[in-house]
Amino acid sequence: MKRHSLFFCFLVLVLLNACGVKSQYEKEALQKIETLEGLMKEARSRSLDVTREETTLWFANEFLKFANWDETNKDATAKLFGYERYYAQNKDSLAEVLPDFERTKVIQILEKSIDDLNQELSGEIKRRPVSKVDWHNTKAGDNMFVSNGKPSFPYDYFSKTVGQPLTNEAVYNDHLGAIYHGGENLYPVDHDRAINSFLLKEDGTFDEELMKELTGIPDTNIGFLIYWSMGIPEWVEAKEPEIRKGRSLFTGFDIDNPTARDLWGKIIRHTGELTKGKKVTELGYIFANEPHWYSEKDHWTFNYKEMNGISSYTLNKFRSWLKDKYNGNIKSLNSNWDTKFKSFDSVEIEIPIDKALTGKPIWYDWNRYNMHRSTEWFKFMQDELHAVNPEADTHIKLFPRTFYEDSRSHGIDFEALTELTTMIGHDAKALGSPSIRSHINSDWNKQYAYKWDGMAILHDFLESVGPDKINVNSESHFLSSGMWRDLEARTSYVRNVYWLATLMGMDANMGWFWARDPDGSPEDRLEGELNFFDPGLGGAYAGSNNMQPHIANEVTQVMYDLNSFSEEIIALRKQPRPLRFFYSETSAINTPDYMTQTGKLYKALFFEGLPLGFVTKNIIEKQDNGIWNTVVVYKTKYVTDAEFSSLQSYLDNGGSVIIDSPESLSMNEYGKKRSKKLTESNGKLIFLNDADISEIKKTALAQVAKQMPDVIIESDNGKDFKTVISRVVKQVDGSYLVNLLNLGHDTAKIKLLLKSGVPLTIKNLMTSNPVDVEFNLASEEVLLLEVK
Repeated sequence: MKRHSLFFCFLVLVLLNACGVKSQYEKEALQKIETLEGLMKEARSRSLDVTREETTLWFANEFLKFANWDETNKDATAKLFGYERYYAQNKDSLAEVLPDFERTKVIQILEKSIDDLNQELSGEIKRRPVSKVDWHNTKAGDNMFVSNGKPSFPYDYFSKTVGQPLTNEAVYNDHLGAIYHGGENLYPVDHDRAINSFLLKEDGTFDEELMKELTGIPDTNIGFLIYWSMGIPEWVEAKEPEIRKGRSLFTGFDIDNPTARDLWGKIIRHTGELTKGKKVTELGYIFANEPHWYSEKDHWTFNYKEMNGISSYTLNKFRSWLKDKYNGNIKSLNSNWDTKFKSFDSVEIEIPIDKALTGKPIWYDWNRYNMHRSTEWFKFMQDELHAVNPEADTHIKLFPRTFYEDSRSHGIDFEALTELTTMIGHDAKALGSPSIRSHINSDWNKQYAYKWDGMAILHDFLESVGPDKINVNSESHFLSSGMWRDLEARTSYVRNVYWLATLMGMDANMGWFWARDPDGSPEDRLEGELNFFDPGLGGAYAGSNNMQPHIANEVTQVMYDLNSFSEEIIALRKQPRPLRFFYSETSAINTPDYMTQTGKLYKALFFEGLPLGFVTKNIIEKQDNGIWNTVVVYKTKYVTDAEFSSLQSYLDNGGSVIIDSPESLSMNEYGKKRSKKLTESNGKLIFLNDADISEIKKTALAQVAKQMPDVIIESDNGKDFKTVISRVVKQVDGSYLVNLLNLGHDTAKIKLLLKSGVPLTIKNLMTSNPVDVEFNLASEEVLLLEVK
């Protein structure tokens, strides 16, 4: 449904409500609940699995209860709509129609569940029984979580119903997920289960009352803990006046400050000892929430006090870093920066830095150092934790935009941080509808049903850096975010995006967010006057899954299916990535549109039927070069000598490299012309002359033709661009697993063939039904097939 017609539909519902239809909706829903319960009784008598129906029933009953609360508390609901500026103007009418909206969606999920179970009872379909996550005994294994001897994909909601006991089964269950965690601290003085700086008192002792929020977590369910760095105690600020200078949005202090390090070192060691071996750490310790230190002028983070300057500690450490970088030669620095500093001790820099300096040596040096210092901070945190808890798994909730957007003034080196921690961590996002913010470009909607590319390119990069690491999305914004939300969001979108993310590497996810208490009221933080430092939270409730029974139910349904076919999903995503993009942090720093250009080539190759990957200097040096076939160098003008040498080494060892133009690799990090050229050596070197994307694509695919799957998938969506993702893997018995996802608006015509020309038989593994070799794949449809 188009957003511009949604409000009209709401007005119609208002009129229906005025005519007394509301009681009819509830009556109809209750009748369908009774029907479904009768079918479930019959199914159980025939030993058929009804786990999926149990979840639909649970959400149906919960949301009927929620609808009644919303009916009785329209003023409170209108107020919550009003905190989101997209809904604010219509908050009263939205609050008026919400209860019936929720009831109609309850009817819809019940109708689908009744239809599915009727089909199974009649023998029209045969579903694989659900393999549940074992919330008590799931373990972090090699590159995956393991539950009852099978790969497992735990799921839950991040920042869930703060104020509710972790043992409350109305909140922690199979339907909503049951991952225990140290929650996010979103009140100025709230310390709910987060490990934060207020745990340590001025006298050096720990606040045992606050510590109970951590030590009191029952040792029954798996979970994670988060180091929450927003605040800093007043006694620390009084002791160290510079403590907040150079702070960031979610790190409320200077990470270079010795006092801050002493404080956090003590907290990390103490809490690491207290929680060692606890189940609540099975999904790791999260070192930070969306860390970034944007340090360029006119960035949106400046208004949130991020990097409004730097401390003397940061400046002095920068001077030391420069001294080492320039081998103590101040003349070399002055020549590079066009300055006249007498010594490294006298070097000065203006922060935030002017974006007009992009590509200049001073720009490179600062941004490279900003990454160095943040990596060093997280290494400090991990070293402190591992000193007392050496087996502790760690990750960082990396902010995806800091990778796939162009700016590199944020101080986050994704490769270094992914190498550092024992798990991959992030909070990857997608947009299911055009953005609700007018300044956000929604051009993606012209070609695709949802915005998938940021999540995808992030996963392919992180999985390339850490191929043997568990991948945890600790705040998945697939359902809503500050950029988008849609009350009429599609269940097909939910299924597609969760499936795609899991296929690309996501091992566990905690969605944003569950904020209903069991009685239907919003959780404690969303009551009263909302005045959060983070303006996003106040408006997050409106239009979220907390008002969408169809969306909340579908999240669990798709996770049930993913867990039931977990071995197949792992097999599909274990495939090699024969085609790699060369990623250079040097070019990313120095080039204003490096990631924009990289993203264009990435999208052009994404739908060609094979997993994509990245290489860097470190990946070439540290990983087996034989697991990929070809490296593409694209729009990569600036590389260090070490990066250049790594590519030459790859060629020396027999690799294949495609270079898009003579400009790529032509400069060092300071814009100085490189005299050396790559030589073919023992490999294959293909020089193109300012090639466009279509030529690069054609050349690259020719290089990996032998690595393409045995099953040929032809797709036709009537457009001049592709929208169907396909993955194929050969199984031990000679059959093939084929996974298809349509990301387009239009139905695609699909035809499957074998390279050998041998006739095929195809089975839909989700229904056990036969499939023709030619069929239609609907928009956002997901199919998992067995091909023989």
